[in-house]
Amino acid sequence: MASTFHFSQETPPDSMFSDIQTINKFQDEQFRQLSGVVFSFLIEPSKSSRLLSQLEEFASEHGVPAGPLKNVIKSLLTIPNSALKKNLSPTHLKEDLVNLGLSEEKASHFSEQYKTNLVALSRSALGQTLMVNQLVDMEWKFGVTAASSELDKVGNTFLQLKLVINKGSNKTENVYMELSLPQFYSFLHEMEKAKASLDFFS
Repeated sequence: MASTFHFSQETPPDSMFSDIQTINKFQDEQFRQLSGVVFSFLIEPSKSSRLLSQLEEFASEHGVPAGPLKNVIKSLLTIPNSALKKNLSPTHLKEDLVNLGLSEEKASHFSEQYKTNLVALSRSALGQTLMVNQLVDMEWKFGVTAASSELDKVGNTFLQLKLVINKGSNKTENVYMELSLPQFYSFLHEMEKAKASLDFFS
């Protein structure tokens, strides 16, 4: 009989149930270590390279294949991530974990971590929403400064950006930015880090 889940409207895929069964096989200390990795990534999702190196270290330290471990972590990341979007309480999160087949003790530890980190997680989720989800369209054009009151600015390349931001209720707003090339490369680097985080979930 299918249980109803708080974090998902549909019954989670079979792969998630099997991933949770795999997690149950870890010793408590190993599970605590993995939980720490999960929450540090959810709080700082731009640091996907740190997540991958921590998983590789864990895999070699405990003799676990890195490929399956990555899938297990994806499931373990998806649950609190969805819980945050639905504003679930730690109690509901724990119920979902137990219904997925996680042991009572491990589910308690994970939901306690969720409760402890809730403020930081919410702040991070809000930042992600503003940074990624609301950008609808972007246009850009390059230019070169032909004349300026400051001599050293003449001949400098710049980039003009037009960002279309979704304001909700079918309203959009245009935001204009002018960046020097070094500023543009810095902006691009931040966007690439955000994309790497999103790719990890896809």
